[in-house]
Amino acid sequence: MDYHLLGLILSFLFSGTKVLAGYPIWWSLALGQQYTSLGSQPILCGSIPGLVPKQLRFCRNYLEIMPSVAEGVKLGIQECQHQFRGRRWNCTTIDDSLAIFGPVLDKATRESAFVHAIASAGVAFAVTRSCAEGTSTICGCDSHHKGPPGDGWKWGGCSEDADFGVLVSREFADARENRPDARSAMNRHNNEAGRTTILDHMHLKCKCHGLSGSCEVKTCWWAQPDFRAIGDYLKDKYDSASEMVVEKHRESRGWVETLRAKYALFKPPTERDLVYYENSPNFCEPNPETGSFGTRDRTCNVTSHGIDGCDLLCCGRGHNTRTEKRKEKCHCIFHWCCYVSCQECIRIYDVHTCK
Repeated sequence: MDYHLLGLILSFLFSGTKVLAGYPIWWSLALGQQYTSLGSQPILCGSIPGLVPKQLRFCRNYLEIMPSVAEGVKLGIQECQHQFRGRRWNCTTIDDSLAIFGPVLDKATRESAFVHAIASAGVAFAVTRSCAEGTSTICGCDSHHKGPPGDGWKWGGCSEDADFGVLVSREFADARENRPDARSAMNRHNNEAGRTTILDHMHLKCKCHGLSGSCEVKTCWWAQPDFRAIGDYLKDKYDSASEMVVEKHRESRGWVETLRAKYALFKPPTERDLVYYENSPNFCEPNPETGSFGTRDRTCNVTSHGIDGCDLLCCGRGHNTRTEKRKEKCHCIFHWCCYVSCQECIRIYDVHTCK
């Protein structure tokens, strides 16, 4: 057991009061026992941690959608971990904490911007897919965006109603972002950027019908992309995120904080861009205050000059190398008809980890 890592996790858990202050802790529905019991036990809205009154009402009124909401957050977390798998911060979650990312999201950083965008996109995506699959009685296929068919094809199948999924994500995920402060303004913007990505990537998906696979008749429907395409796009937006500054204005309801682009010479961010206004820690060393787990013992790529390479990922501390034996299938032969037989080979790999 890595007692150093265990101690760091415990530090995160016991510092929870500070972390939970402005945290979307309802995301914890996507991890642990609550998530694994979704298919077998009814959801008790009052037991979901961190719901504001508007979210609680939504949950009770549209209970059948809530498993898709949880599935969407889960999808967003998994995509975050894929996109950041080779970076110093790799989207680590803590199963036994309501603040599932630890204190990392306390700051208004690029990482916070990406997580909010991908989670909101995940909710919209999962709800849209669930409706198209017929698992909910209050939504279904999209009949509003069909228009006349094109040359050589006709409408068919079930067009996915992304507008409904986006509406659910907006109503539920943004319900707690109604404070007149800069962080709520940032979260609302990035949530919407994630959802807009879904709408921008909708495309026609077609299927051919005819003898022997010919395309005499082609039916098409609106479909969402693979969620990996959404993750790739938002990761690019993370890399080019716009730094903002906080401005205060006096309004009838009191002081209101808004965001303005920090650098006037740069093009101002659009609704599709991610925004942030605090710098990220370097994530090189463990730090319970920032939520950094450090990069010690992380696997690095010795041949890469990028952030996943041993020089950058290990923050200049160097790396260790060990050999690892792996069993793999090899010398595979196709037999007519129809199966493949393989031998089992032992191959030796070098594994490099940060000091």
